[in-house]
Amino acid sequence: MRQHVNPLSRFFQLPLRLPPPNDLFTHAEQPIHLDIGCARGRCILGLADRHPSWNHIGVEIRRPLVIPADREALQSPHGNVRVLFCNANISLEEWMETLPKNRLQRVSIQFPDPWFKRRHRKRRVLQPGLLMAIASALQPGKDFFIQSDVREVIDPMVALTELSACFDRPEADETPWRSTNPLSVPTERERYVMDQQLPVYRVLFRRNHTNQPPLDALEQRWQEIDNPSNTPTPEA
Repeated sequence: MRQHVNPLSRFFQLPLRLPPPNDLFTHAEQPIHLDIGCARGRCILGLADRHPSWNHIGVEIRRPLVIPADREALQSPHGNVRVLFCNANISLEEWMETLPKNRLQRVSIQFPDPWFKRRHRKRRVLQPGLLMAIASALQPGKDFFIQSDVREVIDPMVALTELSACFDRPEADETPWRSTNPLSVPTERERYVMDQQLPVYRVLFRRNHTNQPPLDALEQRWQEIDNPSNTPTPEA
């Protein structure tokens, strides 16, 4: 059972200053994988153990999940993984802006909380501002991977990412959904869903060379597409 928190509550709107890579990892120069909404961190911890030549950071808005996950991360012999508490839409943009160019090699959002009702659209993890921050931090050719077991969750994520025009799907990749996970370690939710023989909807995007659109223009266009009932109709 997933325990939701409201990311719009006052407590979660407080920006946090996340530590730079030099304060997080033994070898800060290694490429970074950022997993947004990592829950208990089972995926990111497993990836760090399998791929010690990468640094792995998970961020999660539910603090009770972060504390034991980061405690385990600090015990890694590789010094290449951390799990941090934050609201991704409030605190990640500044952190990504400070990264050295091409340090961030991959971003993933896996099985985010299912805020699928349109009246809850502002509670979704992938907002236009966060997507543009990801697009700014990723160099062309770097990966953005998303997956969910809820179509009403994944469809808006795909639509927003495609609307930005900053990402393409790899040539010859399966459409509309990948049948396999490009990461070598599944999340806890993924294991559960697969054990139940339920569908998982996966899309791998890759940063292209397209310049980012102005954020206000993307937000306005996204509002028109995702919530058309609130879009003013032209007068006759």
